[in-house]
Amino acid sequence: MESGPTPHLEGVRGDYAPTVLLPGDPKRARFIAENYLTNVKLVNSVRGAEGFTGESNGIPVSVQSVGMGIPSALIYYTELIRFFGVKKLIRVGSCGGLNESVRLGDLICASAAGTDSAAIEKLNDGLTLPSVADWELLYSAVNVADNAGISMAVGPVFTSDLFYGPDPELFSKLTRNGILGVEMEIAGLYALSKAEGVQALAL
Repeated sequence: MESGPTPHLEGVRGDYAPTVLLPGDPKRARFIAENYLTNVKLVNSVRGAEGFTGESNGIPVSVQSVGMGIPSALIYYTELIRFFGVKKLIRVGSCGGLNESVRLGDLICASAAGTDSAAIEKLNDGLTLPSVADWELLYSAVNVADNAGISMAVGPVFTSDLFYGPDPELFSKLTRNGILGVEMEIAGLYALSKAEGVQALAL
């Protein structure tokens, strides 16, 4: 079985917990580790992409920054799965809300992700297939939010390769098709997780 370190992650197998939270920003990764985890240790600092492992209520949890966009994020997702044995990947990040029901600061759970990225077909053997969340994780997230009284929109998002795109009508098109938000990583995470046989969810 392959093990780290890798060109982008300096740890070895066992440094990362089976469950990893995946923000894009390394400062956000550090904030999560310092404010929500206990017994924290730094496990990666290559290229400034900080990663940490600690505990949440006694359960091992890691957090690793992955950068912006599908190409950057896929490097980290792939290495975490293949070299570090990660089984549950949970993307935590921001998006641009599109639906009128989604306000600034609202929580979205992405049930699926459409995309304009050619990378996804490469992960799907050249086929155009849906990129969907793991049902078990999605169901658990909905139940946790309901039980805690947290308002959470659940539905599809759109993963774009371009932050500054050429189509001025894109947001209107996505809104007409029921897309809740637009971002740059989730479709890659969902497609890779299915190809690798692991679980993934994005919030």
